[in-house]
Amino acid sequence: MDRKIKQRIAFTTFRIFSVSVVLMLVSILGFIVFNGAKAINWTFLTASPTEGMTAGGIFPAIVGTFYLVVGSMLFALPLGITAAIYTVEYGGETRIIRIMRIMTNNLAGVPSVVFGLFGMTLFVNKMGFGSSLLAGSLTLALLALPLIIRTTEEALKAVPDSYRTGSLALGATKLTTIRRVVLPAAFPNILTGIILSVGRVSGETAPILFTVAAYFLPHLPDSIFDQAMALPYHLYVLATSGTDMEATRPMAYGTALVLIFIVLLMNALVSLLRNSLKNKNSNE
Repeated sequence: MDRKIKQRIAFTTFRIFSVSVVLMLVSILGFIVFNGAKAINWTFLTASPTEGMTAGGIFPAIVGTFYLVVGSMLFALPLGITAAIYTVEYGGETRIIRIMRIMTNNLAGVPSVVFGLFGMTLFVNKMGFGSSLLAGSLTLALLALPLIIRTTEEALKAVPDSYRTGSLALGATKLTTIRRVVLPAAFPNILTGIILSVGRVSGETAPILFTVAAYFLPHLPDSIFDQAMALPYHLYVLATSGTDMEATRPMAYGTALVLIFIVLLMNALVSLLRNSLKNKNSNE
């Protein structure tokens, strides 16, 4: 077969698969939007659930999800970025570093329900945090940690070595080079890992089921040791445990639509920040 024909067949196959993925995504989003838009109104977004969660709104679940995402990132980002800096900038290619990378990759493949059971055992029971925002945030931070470490490592490796050697040649220390040269250059790509991590932790149900989620809590938490409602678990409850499925089904679709919108909004904001930093670095 002629080489050009093979190439055309290959490109056509790739194009078909790419279009198929886009169509599936559009179909899923269209289905959620079509069924969930009917439930979206001001009361739904700002009120607490009432009448056994067959009426009212989802405001406590929205706030609880926001608290969990922010709390998990506060724990996961410093630890993950610091670990990645050590493995790339200080660790070299030693046996210990290779074992750490293997363990990180294995940790990324652990099912989320296992993280939930671990968080319940360690944070809820052993450390005495109880079912709380703190326990849920720490559990979600562990879930996001492997992804943040791996993406940060790749971002640091993508920085040219000439940046490091040039800085060291000018008399800067290793730490100063990392802080003033390497991290600013790598940060736009580090944000990609943050986007993926936020998307994952905001939609997880199993970890928060064991550590923080309340079945019905029509008020906002007062401290990090309080339980909270969260959109993923609230969606699960509406879809499976409602006493009146016909009444709760529109609310379930509306909750799913709000959750998707929040994730897309967070991703869009971080993407804008990433593009702004990339443009700033390229101009410099």
